[in-house]
Amino acid sequence: MNKKWFAGLAMAAGVLVVAGSLWAHHAGSLYDREHPVTVVGTVTEYLFINPHVQIHLEAKDESGTAVKWVAESAPPQRLYRAGWNTKTLKVGDQITVSGAPYKDGRKFLSIRRLVGPDGKVLSEGAE
Repeated sequence: MNKKWFAGLAMAAGVLVVAGSLWAHHAGSLYDREHPVTVVGTVTEYLFINPHVQIHLEAKDESGTAVKWVAESAPPQRLYRAGWNTKTLKVGDQITVSGAPYKDGRKFLSIRRLVGPDGKVLSEGAE
């Protein structure tokens, strides 16, 4: 009985340790939600993958210098239900993305609004 109890306790402790790290990137503390930005650029890569869809794009800064951004969206399952698929965007598409940038200045963006190449606003679906 003692061995079973100890094994169960060890397993529960292991699950708790692992479970905490699974939610770490959803904390939102990486993003500066108080200072949203809008980026207009050209899609260089579109990754319809788990855990979040990524859109790599190149935009120009105020001085005209090319800047690479990575815009992160919802999981592909949710976007699929909202009408997205692997062909929604393609390399070369001109898009406008608005959202919260990383606080540390890296060019990552949590998408809040995306306007596709045809001017249509692409929804992420219900959260």
